[in-house]
Amino acid sequence: MPEEYFRAGAGAVVINDRGLVLVLERADIPGAWQLPQGGLDAEEEPLAAALRETEEETGIPAGELELLEAYPQPLAYELPPGARSLRNGRGQVQYWFLFRFSGSDETIDLLAGGEFRAWRWIPFGQLLECVADFRRPLYCCLAEGFRRHLAPN
Repeated sequence: MPEEYFRAGAGAVVINDRGLVLVLERADIPGAWQLPQGGLDAEEEPLAAALRETEEETGIPAGELELLEAYPQPLAYELPPGARSLRNGRGQVQYWFLFRFSGSDETIDLLAGGEFRAWRWIPFGQLLECVADFRRPLYCCLAEGFRRHLAPN
């Protein structure tokens, strides 16, 4: 079945100078928060995809993001059966990157992509409480892998 494949993707953990994480509330699912992420375009490198997705979803240009660390291996999540499709596949296998945001909050513009309705800075641990269940194990790996850069919960 076509919806049995895992799409290649990339994501960004964007922190501010206090170690708080930028999280986005989905426009289509109020109360569901997540990190910037998305699929890789053909021939696109994962780091370039993470920067592109971050700019598309938040308005933050690459020049205001300092790469701090890359997660050492790809991480995967499976979509719930009702969310699988030919376009989305069964889930994503993603490359993750940690960035420090050097710009001003006024730079953040969710209207650019329309996928999200709100944003905020929170400790990573709070994100684990309001993320979709299918993403939580992946986010736990990120919290552990990037913990030295993150604000305490």
